[in-house]
Amino acid sequence: MSISIRQIEIFLKVVNLENLTKVAKDLNLSQSAVSMSIKELETTIGKQLFDRINKKLMLNEVGRSFYQAVMPIYKNLKDIETEFKNSEDKGSVRVGASTTIIDYLMPSIVCDYMSRYPNVNIELKEGNTKDIVTLVKEGKIDMGFIEGEVEDSDIIKEVIGQDELVVVSSNEEIRDKKVTLKEIADYRWVLREEGSGTRAVFLNYIKPKNVKLNIFLSLGHTESIKSLLLSKKPISCLSILAVHNEIESGSMFKVDVKSFKCTRNFYAIYNKDKYKSELFEKLYEFSKEMIQDAMKKKGCVACS
Repeated sequence: MSISIRQIEIFLKVVNLENLTKVAKDLNLSQSAVSMSIKELETTIGKQLFDRINKKLMLNEVGRSFYQAVMPIYKNLKDIETEFKNSEDKGSVRVGASTTIIDYLMPSIVCDYMSRYPNVNIELKEGNTKDIVTLVKEGKIDMGFIEGEVEDSDIIKEVIGQDELVVVSSNEEIRDKKVTLKEIADYRWVLREEGSGTRAVFLNYIKPKNVKLNIFLSLGHTESIKSLLLSKKPISCLSILAVHNEIESGSMFKVDVKSFKCTRNFYAIYNKDKYKSELFEKLYEFSKEMIQDAMKKKGCVACS
């Protein structure tokens, strides 16, 4: 008996859900059919793949090795299937972007692309840099656009632009002052959450300066931080893309911090094992170009 694609699909689903009842419901199969598929797979291999612990199926050491071996093959098969179902101007693509990019760049890009190519469906997912890298790594999205650093052998990355992080506030006490970070360290700072590229870049930048900030709140969304900043008390460090309009209108200002120049790269990423279809390539190049154009208009540096 040979291993079937269906058996691998059921195996991977069991790995993810660790429960036969949930797998059966998700795949619209009977629980006995799921159980039989796993038993047949183990019989074919000649080894047990799961330990049965507390009514859960947990991968054992053989199962973990098998998972590492079949996961890339299964992803490639699904990519090939998608390629033959899709054409250059027809099909579905899963795109992820970290918060700053998705809030201030991606929506107009996606709408523009889908207006030009109405038979293309783009599924857009949001998360912080860590979230998007994980989704790309696991093959749950086709491409990602992130604002934080990534060092992972499974990820292909390309610099598409350089963003500037600025210290911003609406606190009138410091509007016309030139200050040092130490002089404003005790103010109430509101930063993005752990895992955010914006937070990581800023804190890494100030680490050598030996400045301990009074971080009284961490939030998962830039717009929430901006709402707090308008209360005239807190300070934050955000992308110039996020606060460009507020600085232009005067409702918020860039704090004049001595010797402060904090920049970071924006990256386009995808899995090294990703099958790059014509549809993938076309949207990938289009998104890069549009992000670069938008960054130039807001004073950022775009890489060609």
